[in-house]
Amino acid sequence: MSIGKLSTGPTVLFLASLLIGLIISSMTSGLLAQSVIGTGDATDSVLVEVPGVAPATSLVAEEHKYDNGNSIDLYWVPSIDDQPEGGLVRAYHLYRSDNEAEATKIAELLPGANQYRDETVTPDNKYVYHIIAISDGASAKSIKTAPISPHREWLNYDKKYLFLIALIISAAVIFFVETAKRGKKLFIRKIAGLEAIDDAVGRATEMGRPILFIPGILDMDDVQTLAGLTILGRISRVIADYDCKIYAPVSRSLVMTAARETIKASYQAAGRPDAYSDDMVTYMTDEQFGYVAAVDGVMVRERPATVFLLGAFFAESLILAETGNSVGAIQIAGTARPAQLPFFIAACDFTLIGEELFAASAYLSGEPMQLGSLKGQDIGKAIAMVVIVAGVFAITIGEAWDVGFMHDLVRWLSDIFSTK
Repeated sequence: MSIGKLSTGPTVLFLASLLIGLIISSMTSGLLAQSVIGTGDATDSVLVEVPGVAPATSLVAEEHKYDNGNSIDLYWVPSIDDQPEGGLVRAYHLYRSDNEAEATKIAELLPGANQYRDETVTPDNKYVYHIIAISDGASAKSIKTAPISPHREWLNYDKKYLFLIALIISAAVIFFVETAKRGKKLFIRKIAGLEAIDDAVGRATEMGRPILFIPGILDMDDVQTLAGLTILGRISRVIADYDCKIYAPVSRSLVMTAARETIKASYQAAGRPDAYSDDMVTYMTDEQFGYVAAVDGVMVRERPATVFLLGAFFAESLILAETGNSVGAIQIAGTARPAQLPFFIAACDFTLIGEELFAASAYLSGEPMQLGSLKGQDIGKAIAMVVIVAGVFAITIGEAWDVGFMHDLVRWLSDIFSTK
C-alpha cells in the first residue's frame, strides 16, 4: 500500500504539468492570431508573422520617369499562394518608411495585384517599402526595398520626336514668313466663297439693295468671331468702293465696337470716311433666339441682296440661312462648328468649311505673317497625313500577314504620338 501511494504521486504531478503546458500554449496561439487579425494597426511592428502563407517576392521600387518627383513605381511577384481558385492570400498591405522613420501602411491591394504607383511622395526624401501578404490568420512579409529618393526631372526625353516635329513646323513657318516678306508670292488654293465676294457686292449694288453681315453669336474671345471680322474688313472695303449699304447686327457689345472700327478703317482706306456711319453696326441682344428674331426681321424688311454668315453659330444657323434664302439673297457662310455646316451647305450658295474660315484672313489680306503661318501649318498637316497613311498600311499589313517589322513600326508611331 505504501508503494502504491509513492508511485501515484509523480504520475499526478506529471499530468498536472502537461495540462498547464497545453493551456499556456493555447493562450499564446490565441494572442498571436489576435495580433495578426484583430489589431489593424498601421505599423509593421504590430503584425506578427504566423506560418501558413508565402510572401510576395522580388519587390522593386523605381522612380517614375519624367515626372515632377512625386511618384514611385513598385513591382513585385505575387505570393505563390495567391491563386485564382483556392488561393490563401486575401489582400496585400503595402508599407512605406519615410526617411528611416517607422513604416506605415499606405495601401491595401486585392489579391492578384503585382504593381502600384505611390503618388504621395516628396522629391529628395528617402523611402523604403515592403509588402505583407495577408491570409486567414496568417501573414508573410516581403524583403524591404533599397532606399529610393525621387527627383524632379525637367526634360521628358520620351517626347523628343514630338519636339523635333515642332521644330520642323516652326522652322517652316519662319521660312515662309521671311519668303513672303521678300515679296515672293506663295501659292494658296482658291476658295470659291471668297472669290465670289466681289460678285456678291456688285450684285447688291446693281439691285440697289443692302448687304447683311452676321458675325456669329459669340464674343471677341472666340477665334471664329475674329476670323469673321477680318473678312468683314475686306468686304467693307469693296462696299466702300462700290458705294453700297451694309448692315451688321451683332449680339455682343464688344463685337459691335470692333465691327464699327473695322468698317470705319475700310472706309478711310477707300478715301470715303464721310460715308461711314455708326448705324451700319447695331447691337440687338445677347439672348440667342431674341437676336435671331431681330435679324430675321431685318432680312424680311430690308430684303438684302447678299447675306454673309461668318463666325460661330449654333441652333440658329438654319433659321438664319432659311430666312436669307427665302428673300432671294446670295448667301456666303462659314463656320468651324461641324454640326452647323450641313445647314449652311444646304441653304447657302457658298460655304467656308472649317479651316477655310481661318485661312480666309490670310487669303484676303496677303499679309506676310498670316501667309507664312498658313503655309507653315500646311507642313505640319503634311507630316500628319504621312504618319496616318504609314500607320494604316503598317497595321493592315502587320495584322494580315503577321509581319514583325510592321508591328514594330506601329508601336514606334504609337509611342511617338502618345499623349501619356
